[in-house]
Amino acid sequence: MNPRRFMALLIKESRQILRDPSTFLIALVLPLILLFLFGTAVSLDVREVRIGLALEDDSAVASSLGMAFRNSRWFDVTFARELASLEPELVAGKLRGIIVIPQDFGARMESGQAQATIQIITDGSLPNTASFVANYAQGVQTQWAQGEALDHGVAAERPINLIPRFWFNPELTSRDFLIPGSIAIVMSMIGTLLTALVVAREWERGTMEALMATPVAMSELLASKVLPYFILGLGSVALCTGLAVFVFGVPFRGSIPGLLAVSSAFLVPALGQGLLISAIAKNQFVASQMALLIGFLPSMVLSGFIFEIASMPVPIQIITYAVPARYLVPSLQTLFTVGDIWPMFLHSIAILLGFGLIYFALAIRVTHRRIA
Repeated sequence: MNPRRFMALLIKESRQILRDPSTFLIALVLPLILLFLFGTAVSLDVREVRIGLALEDDSAVASSLGMAFRNSRWFDVTFARELASLEPELVAGKLRGIIVIPQDFGARMESGQAQATIQIITDGSLPNTASFVANYAQGVQTQWAQGEALDHGVAAERPINLIPRFWFNPELTSRDFLIPGSIAIVMSMIGTLLTALVVAREWERGTMEALMATPVAMSELLASKVLPYFILGLGSVALCTGLAVFVFGVPFRGSIPGLLAVSSAFLVPALGQGLLISAIAKNQFVASQMALLIGFLPSMVLSGFIFEIASMPVPIQIITYAVPARYLVPSLQTLFTVGDIWPMFLHSIAILLGFGLIYFALAIRVTHRRIA
């Protein structure tokens, strides 16, 4: 590599970036939009679910249970006197469940000879929400029953007192691990698009062929293409991290060197993938579609960002090992929620750099083949 020639290429590429506003849109504006959408629209926290409560019994004990459901922070309760009036709203999707307190509920509670039961009807078209409604409705009823027993001087039967503790995320807030994962998804898309679109634009304009006609070595050309966008990619990471911490309130328990090391290692295969796509496509529209298909979609679905990899079929689990984002998502989530776990980071960094080496080798080979 000739240092003088490389510096000239680097200056040329930097000036090209400054003259092209679309590059800054991809590197700085698009990450903000995507992270804002992920941070506000994607959530696994289910609260204030709309349910109906058919209070068919007018006894005091039934009213007390109804108020327990009304005061729960998990439910937004619509009251009715009979089940039939609530069924159309459940069918229309306006309610996610119906709690039925039958007419004999109070009598059974007062007699103590028969078990008093309630009916829980849920909308099975949304399985996760249906399970949530059923489980928390049972929890509200159990907690109410224990309170009633204590009020009547009867000790609740609880041979084991469970005190759960949740490490790293005590409030079980999904945002604290979804937003770090979404940063990985944003980086997957941005890193690939940066080189894929910009280099494909040069192929369209014919400037790439002009560069190939000069004594510039392939290593100099690729390095001059990658280095400026590598710096832009790190700027996108810093921007997304600041947005996550200061706007969304996600805790950051790791260190800046840890974030820099993991992000830098991931940008190597992301940018290399973009170079490979541009060398194959040589067209901006095709390159953008390939970047979405190869970079964004596998990262979204197969990285463990939303869907647990362990719950996937075994053949799909094997495929996930070829997705670079699979190694970035847990690393970023660990950085934010736990802190620096360097043995884990070093393992991921080594694999990501291996992916980068493969992508750059393929990009060099494909580019030589096309120009020759």
